[in-house]
Amino acid sequence: MTVTAEREPAQVATLDPAAIAREASPEALSGTSRTPALLIEHLSKRFVVGRKRKPVTAVHDVSIRIARGEIYGILGANGSGKSTLIRLVSTLLTLDEGRVAVFGHDIEREEMRVKRLINRVSVDAAFFKKLSPWENLVYAARLYGLEAGPAQREAVRILSRLGIKESRMSRPVEQMSRGMQQKVAIARALLTSPALLLLDEPTTGLDPRSKLDVQTFIEELRADHDATIVLTTHDLDEAERLCDRIALLNDGRVVAEGTAVELKAQVVRDHGGAETLENVFMTYTGRSLDEDVEEESDDAE
Repeated sequence: MTVTAEREPAQVATLDPAAIAREASPEALSGTSRTPALLIEHLSKRFVVGRKRKPVTAVHDVSIRIARGEIYGILGANGSGKSTLIRLVSTLLTLDEGRVAVFGHDIEREEMRVKRLINRVSVDAAFFKKLSPWENLVYAARLYGLEAGPAQREAVRILSRLGIKESRMSRPVEQMSRGMQQKVAIARALLTSPALLLLDEPTTGLDPRSKLDVQTFIEELRADHDATIVLTTHDLDEAERLCDRIALLNDGRVVAEGTAVELKAQVVRDHGGAETLENVFMTYTGRSLDEDVEEESDDAE
């Protein structure tokens, strides 16, 4: 459906968060710097979906500035461009227009340095299904150039923290539920201690207890490792709990941005209705979170 090919996954080279941070520019990591962890300026992306159809604009003139240590949420209906935006930032897709910088590093001119700073969790994570969660994580760690011993210990620690018992770590991934597989995907991303973590609907498919485990772990990750996190989600309660600020994406455009408190107060003041994020979302987009955007392909989501 699309003529744009995805690139290789992001890679990092150490488990040590401090060493990861050193890849960022000194200005970005200093306490007095105004260099953002993630800067998106006038970003646009189009997809060709057929010879006789006009290109679909999945992301249109998006500008976002995210500070170091912030958890930034992106809300949007299916097909609004959330996942495309995450793929662009993670260097999996090329930019049509605009600029993206991670801790001061341009993702086009300094792609390999950016890849050492980021990692991404997708709702459709891929694994070696015949291997166990532990084997998948250790294999990924070796690909990233991590030392075997520390990587193995860290893999067990993260899997345990996400609620995966040691007895399950040796079972094939194909025998696990979708929710458990998503936990393994999150653990694989966290194994590299990224300075910028891109979470594309990370709790989709999880039961309430597992979702709570992941949400708590995300909060701990920010608190303990000073990670900056970009989170796309359909869960309004999750966005309100985790996110310092939230952007609403509609038809590939940012239509509103602010804290949950600011957005709710603004909608009540200007439009009336309940002081809820659901009312905010319906006011600015005119659709429910589960409503598909017409003419959007899966690739453009």
